[in-house]
Amino acid sequence: MADDYYKLLDVSKTATQAEIQKSYRKLARKYHPDLNPDDKVAQQKFKDIQNAYEVLNDPEKRKMYDQFGPQFERMAAGGAHPGGPGGFSFEDIFQGGPGGGGFQFEGDIGDIFRQFTGGGAKAAGGRKGRAQAKGADLSAELTVPFNTAVLGGEASIALHRGGKYETIAVKIPPGVETGKKIRLRGQGENGPAGKGDLLITMTVASHPYFKRQGENLELKLPITLGEAALGATVDVPTPSGTIALRIPPGSSGGRRLRIKGQGVRGVSGAAGDMFVELQIKLPEQLGTSDQLDEKIQQAVEQIEKLYTGTPRSGIIW
Repeated sequence: MADDYYKLLDVSKTATQAEIQKSYRKLARKYHPDLNPDDKVAQQKFKDIQNAYEVLNDPEKRKMYDQFGPQFERMAAGGAHPGGPGGFSFEDIFQGGPGGGGFQFEGDIGDIFRQFTGGGAKAAGGRKGRAQAKGADLSAELTVPFNTAVLGGEASIALHRGGKYETIAVKIPPGVETGKKIRLRGQGENGPAGKGDLLITMTVASHPYFKRQGENLELKLPITLGEAALGATVDVPTPSGTIALRIPPGSSGGRRLRIKGQGVRGVSGAAGDMFVELQIKLPEQLGTSDQLDEKIQQAVEQIEKLYTGTPRSGIIW
């Protein structure tokens, strides 16, 4: 991992949040693994960019990074790392070094960092008091319709917070999948130093006709015998609206037709495709021979004569 997150995102240290977000989107599209499936260097670059953006896009993390560098997260987690003034470790600085003599701080080193950034409290007389903690994070699960998961939208979720039940609106990003988590900052429990976060685990409901495979959508489309034999143009629903799909003459059941750009829009900003599998649906009356008109029987027999062999000849064990 490169140490300079600003250099990774190709922005200056005075860049605004909007500039950071714009540069991140550009680089994420360039190095996204889906666009570079066999390029290990690009895949690592994408991970580095993601990590840098997660830090610089968060004002609090960015402030800590600017002050302590890329090691701030491990230091805030309670680890003792060199790099303090004069080469001392943070543990030496706050405990007076080996042999004691310094003051003892109650709490973890993350509390110390919160005091540096204004999150700590001061006791009467000007002495530092114990650092205040944020409220607890909350966890919840949310099931959203298939369409909402693909296109994005809003959903409501009920949670128990602050000793009572509440319902809040949740913005669903396009392309969310089952198992993904959404973090809503400041929607957790109250605490002395502010509210915790709400982490929502997503579940996407199934669709009666569509299925998702990565960023592609799949649809099994029923068509008539005439549409398959003679060809036709039929209406097909897609995420962006109904479109006209041309079925080539002589299409067999199971044939797959591709509609470009009508899949799921991914992180790179490009949408996947929709694959339509044709399924020939015969009239139910054909299942009862005594209801068949003689002309219909003759027509079916004529079609049968067009086969030059059995369609199952290529099947082997």
